[in-house]
Amino acid sequence: MSVNLLLRGGSVVDGSGAPPRAADVLVGAGRILAMGRVDDYDLDGTEVREVAGLTVCPGFVDIHTHSDLTLLSSPAAYSKVGQGVTTEVVGNCGLGAAPLVDGVDRVALRLALSYLDLDPEVAWSWSDLAGYLRELTAAGPSLNVATLTGHLPLRAGVVGFGDESASRAQVDRMTGLLADSFAQGSVGLSTGLVYAPLCYAAPDELLALGAVVAAHSRVFTWHVRDYTDELLPSVAQAIEVARRTGCRTQISHLTTAGRRNWGSVAGALELVDRARLDGLEVGVDIYPYVFGNAPLSQVLPAWVQEGGFDAMARRLADAAVRDRIRAGWRRRPFGWADVTISWVPSDSAAVPAIGLTVAELAARTDRDGDDVALELLGEIGNSVLVILGARSEEDLRAVLDHPGSVIASDGLSLDPEGVTGQGTPHPRCYGCFPRYLVHYAGHSDAEFGAAVRKCTAAPAAIVGLADRGLLGPGAVADIVVLDRARLADRATFSEPQAYPDGIELVLVNGEIVVDHGSHTAARAGQVLGPP
Repeated sequence: MSVNLLLRGGSVVDGSGAPPRAADVLVGAGRILAMGRVDDYDLDGTEVREVAGLTVCPGFVDIHTHSDLTLLSSPAAYSKVGQGVTTEVVGNCGLGAAPLVDGVDRVALRLALSYLDLDPEVAWSWSDLAGYLRELTAAGPSLNVATLTGHLPLRAGVVGFGDESASRAQVDRMTGLLADSFAQGSVGLSTGLVYAPLCYAAPDELLALGAVVAAHSRVFTWHVRDYTDELLPSVAQAIEVARRTGCRTQISHLTTAGRRNWGSVAGALELVDRARLDGLEVGVDIYPYVFGNAPLSQVLPAWVQEGGFDAMARRLADAAVRDRIRAGWRRRPFGWADVTISWVPSDSAAVPAIGLTVAELAARTDRDGDDVALELLGEIGNSVLVILGARSEEDLRAVLDHPGSVIASDGLSLDPEGVTGQGTPHPRCYGCFPRYLVHYAGHSDAEFGAAVRKCTAAPAAIVGLADRGLLGPGAVADIVVLDRARLADRATFSEPQAYPDGIELVLVNGEIVVDHGSHTAARAGQVLGPP
């Protein structure tokens, strides 16, 4: 249902990058009817909210999320709407949940996608992307959702989980499935070349997929092959595909790990700048934290992960394999004190490890950190999620300040009272956007206007959501009203499931979803696609 609402006396930051200006905002039928003077409108029956001293912004557009399945488990999207997010883009890092190609091993695929799959009760009843979007629509999310097509279900469904190059026929089938998903509403393609079996993809496969992305004017987002010692060639690989195909390209969560790699982000940004000067559409996104979140299996070499979880578990039971892995780990750029267990399945014997670093867990059990990590991976595989440190604040600020960067959480919509709220998730799931605006946006009105653009219109444009991220007459009424004086992220790594302060109202398609920090139970979201 639409709510006729007048936000009176506020300071509007419209998402264009302009500084705040005084304006009333009149909402009706899910859109902004007027912004500025509203004297010409009959306001009988209109709810009036006095917002003097508050800031009225577009709702935040989070283009890098992993809420593909948590929104089916808990469509209220508490952790995201609570921080002012009104639109999420799922299907990132190659880890999308659709399409499910005929004949694919669905059990193996779910294990490969454990990072997304926090609720075992969610039934994967769809086959193609259109079916997934119907399930999402039926769930009735509280925010808007658009989806990328994940490279992993394409490759697993067509090629399998082994270390092999796709044949010409297999590449043709993947590109055909990708084109089908674009016709069904996908806003782009994502890959994640650190994840098996995507780490086995050859350059011709990536070029062929990039050509389809370009032909359909969509975006190709990259979790690049390596964010440690090989960051620069990994970023260069994504840019080379952009250069040869012309596809719009987004480098996901640009960062680097390990003290010896600090400063290499500057080189990656130089590669991006050079590409942009050459006329390529290349952007980056980042979250405002020096800690990341990922499956622990990322630390394993590709050859260990070949064939899926069962094959990996058999290898990890072999002492000779473990010795070979340990030898490789001597060169890793971070230590086990930088790796904190954040989530394991609720029925796992490893639940007491949540919140401990691998080093702490090793000390408590009088074992070596390598042994602890290998044991967890052998028993649980991709379902061991960790918080990763060893990053640089200077690198983070360089990306946040770059003109081609946007803010994106890389988090999930979570329900703190439900199954998706178990463990100690990354605090970005609750506080990403308030944290950026408070700690990194600058204090002047001009800086704040530019920062809001990085959270709204700029990310919306990257994924082709032209009708989101801006406020003005006729625009969709996705709105967040915040108190800049009180705005603060409260989620921490020790207590991550805490909502921010200062988020007064959140409207999705004109309906109030959050009112003074409380969810109204409104389910006003829509499934979005390309224009």
